Amino acid sequence: MLSAKDILDAGDTKERQRVEVPEWGGHVYVKIMTGAERDRWELSATEQLKTPTTANIRATLCLFTICDNKGERLFGDDQLGELGQKSAIALERVFQAARKINRINDNDVEELEKNLEPAVRAVSGSS
Repeated sequence: MLSAKDILDAGDTKERQRVEVPEWGGHVYVKIMTGAERDRWELSATEQLKTPTTANIRATLCLFTICDNKGERLFGDDQLGELGQKSAIALERVFQAARKINRINDNDVEELEKNLEPAVRAVSGSS
């Protein structure tokens, strides 16, 4: 049986994946999020979906997962707006890689989209 020390010492967040992003002229790495980062991303995505006119879900996942070759995040939380202004093609490329390495499956995304539908109807005034 694993001890608390075994679990806390496990290198379970060290994996990174290199992603070529020709739109940015090179490559980045994406990392596995910690449990706290995953919770923050999900909470942020849910909050953003309540106000879809300011949703930035792809950029938010990219913000939490783009890292250097040592696994250190490249972007601070305060850079979300700037990152969200980058090419949708480039962000989608990184977003898909981040989804894969973090095992964010279609069901997870569909659940977020379900939460979006009532917010979109409320903003658009349709029923």
